Amino acid sequence: MLIEIAINQMKVNFEKIKMDGQSSFCTLHFDYPVREHRWAYHYHPEIELVCVIAGRGARHVGYHKGSYYNGDLVLIGANLPHSGFGLNSTDPHEEIVLQFREEIIQLPADIPDVSPLKKMLALAKFGIMFSEETKEKTIPKLRHLVDALHPKRYLLLLNILADLAEENNYTLLNKKVMPHTAISRHKDRLQMIFTYVEKNYHREIDIKEISDSVNLTLPSFCNFFKKTMKMTFTDFLNQYRIEKACQLLLQGKNISESCYSTGYNNISYFNRAFKKYVGKTPTEFKRELIK
Repeated sequence: MLIEIAINQMKVNFEKIKMDGQSSFCTLHFDYPVREHRWAYHYHPEIELVCVIAGRGARHVGYHKGSYYNGDLVLIGANLPHSGFGLNSTDPHEEIVLQFREEIIQLPADIPDVSPLKKMLALAKFGIMFSEETKEKTIPKLRHLVDALHPKRYLLLLNILADLAEENNYTLLNKKVMPHTAISRHKDRLQMIFTYVEKNYHREIDIKEISDSVNLTLPSFCNFFKKTMKMTFTDFLNQYRIEKACQLLLQGKNISESCYSTGYNNISYFNRAFKKYVGKTPTEFKRELIK
């Protein structure tokens, strides 16, 4: 999955958002097969609230790359590159998306009551992932907004944002803000690296071999990758391998097969890496699939 995302990164598209009729913001409701929609890597000056109602898929916001397994609720800041949440998802896939310019949210500077909302909108530049509990509380409000008449929709938008701003159970997806030009500037070199990983992740990876292929010394390669991707190459490789392992487990493979098929030669190390990047052990992951 990560290699697919990484290749999509090479084309960071600007998306022009079309507002709904006379409305000041855009409302989208996707409820059709994922193959019928493009999930390209893109950015736009509007803030975006994405709610995937249920199901599994890929989450790629800025430098963050991960997966969701029971829907998702994420607030994405203006001009923060991201992929559509239908990437690598399975049908049925339903999501509701709100897109709006920050300037339509008029917040007086001297009123303490609006400080949580101002803080949340400021943090959106890092990408905010809300808890599953918050997602479930927000879904009925989003459905109400989708069905509402235009005069009421703006107030419903403010209500949803104000409620989210009061939530404390959330995760910032990025430690640093990602400018949309950060990766596209080095797209040719990065694509060579990603292609090498795609073809060789199942065996032992020789970093020296990769650095030679892109005409860099080993120290220069490590510095280049960390500066550009905001993670070490080892972290990137482990994330990629674990995502591949997740896909194998979803396909019914056992833990041992998933380990050795993705370049790991030690079950204990595989279990530790899996827990680090997924947040649960392979056994816990498989147990949840059965529920």
